Amino acid sequence: MATQATLTAEPRSTTGKGAARALRRAGRIPAIIYGHNRTPENLAVDVVEAARLIQTIGAAAAIIEVSVAGREPVKVLIREVQRNPVRPSDLLHLDLYEISADEKIVVEVPVHLVGVPDGVRNSGGVLDHLLHKLEIRVFPRDIPEHIEVDVTTLTIGHQVFVRDVTVANAEVMNDPNQPICTVVPPRTETVEVPAPVAEVAEPELIRKPKAEEEAPAEE
Repeated sequence: MATQATLTAEPRSTTGKGAARALRRAGRIPAIIYGHNRTPENLAVDVVEAARLIQTIGAAAAIIEVSVAGREPVKVLIREVQRNPVRPSDLLHLDLYEISADEKIVVEVPVHLVGVPDGVRNSGGVLDHLLHKLEIRVFPRDIPEHIEVDVTTLTIGHQVFVRDVTVANAEVMNDPNQPICTVVPPRTETVEVPAPVAEVAEPELIRKPKAEEEAPAEE
């Protein structure tokens, strides 16, 4: 079952960049809640509480109970987190999607590789993790925190595909032929051998002998 957490919010009547900047100066950030046949509602949430929540839950599939102005809490998923491009730790905006217990939703769930592949253990291969999340269609109560993929029997050159994975009470939406991971041969560093330097022969010194070449003139 996916992680559950709580968040408090207040209705927000003002919109636009100026209103958002004013909220942030007051230690809050704008948010919006929508989905489940409801009219979208603008909210304001405490930035410290929101940042702590996101750091704690980690996974995008975590279910959050949001209480707006003391009303009955509703269950939501975080659909988007907008961050400051210069300082990614600074939150700018949250998109919250309300869910219903009796309606299936599509979420992304992290993939965890379990075990040491045979090709790594016995042949020195390298495990490449290619697909880190799977998209599944599922009831909220059945959302897993992660999906485990056993790789212990994987040998060099072999892969685990999406079609090889089943998720209890869920439908996997990814392309069945998409690889999740593979074991590749050991990576070796290419050592560049310098090109041989051609030997340059020293020039032969040609000089004219002294007395032997010049016979004395006859008198």
